[in-house]
Amino acid sequence: MTWTSAVGRSSKWLLYRIVHGLALTKISPNALTFIGLLINVVAGILFGYARPENQQRMFLYAGLVIIGAGIFDMVDGRVARATNQVTQFGGFFDSVIDRYSDVVLFFGLLVYYARANRFFYVVMTAFVMTSSVMVSYTRARAESLISNCKAGFMERPERIVLVIIGALFNRMAPVLWVIAVLSTFTVIHRISYTYRQSQLLKQAQTTLPTPDPALTQQ
Repeated sequence: MTWTSAVGRSSKWLLYRIVHGLALTKISPNALTFIGLLINVVAGILFGYARPENQQRMFLYAGLVIIGAGIFDMVDGRVARATNQVTQFGGFFDSVIDRYSDVVLFFGLLVYYARANRFFYVVMTAFVMTSSVMVSYTRARAESLISNCKAGFMERPERIVLVIIGALFNRMAPVLWVIAVLSTFTVIHRISYTYRQSQLLKQAQTTLPTPDPALTQQ
């Protein structure tokens, strides 16, 4: 057994124990989702309260807090399945709370850059916040027209991992650039993909054989 497989097994075992323990408490999966949001709010506050003189330390704390919030993000769905509490509303609620969790982190960064008088990165953070929401919106809107739209790379897990890296290693500025560029490409890719799929669907509908009136009258 390699050390990577050992780490993977240990992580799965730990995650299973966490899910099992939470399932025994009969806690609502929606409550776990909301707790994850509250933890992300703490991270956003840490970002916002950072100063140039303590920025590295505050960002480090924020990154660790985001990791803690990610645990709740990982276990809420598993607890729902383990306790037979999977519902359509639960999936909807999870998606809505995820959007708030994204926005609150970027809002904290926006406050930090505004207080540090770094106008360019205020605009950059606002753009990243908007593009992140649009990545999710384009998929949701597209899937009301076509079967699925998972095109593109920059989904929420990738964004969160990048924000954690930027916070832990004090490299948030380049991380914002990466998210801004890849999120924009993802939105464009999804628009293009949805257009192509909708055109194919339209062609398929127009080529369907029309029913014979004589047969329909029988």
